[in-house]
Amino acid sequence: MFEKLSNWLESVAQPCFYNAFLGVECPGCGMQRSFIELLRGNVSESLTLYPALLTTIFLIVLLVIHLILKLRNGALWLKILFIVNAHIMVLHYIYKIINH
Repeated sequence: MFEKLSNWLESVAQPCFYNAFLGVECPGCGMQRSFIELLRGNVSESLTLYPALLTTIFLIVLLVIHLILKLRNGALWLKILFIVNAHIMVLHYIYKIINH
């Protein structure tokens, strides 16, 4: 099931607007490819392409759970996870700029 989904996602994946028109990668570059690799079971390749994907997925899942169940400390955990996720994204972007 995931193989069909990953093949379909790969066939409809859109190029990055910034990279295509400005020649500069954006902080989100690699997220589509990372998600496709995660669906294929290649967790290490997924983390290499976009390290913030797993925390982004967890953030979305936690947000949905908090909206449905009204968790007591849910808003606090969402803020903390958002800050962690933003740091991972920025650090990975800086790493890509330096090494590419």
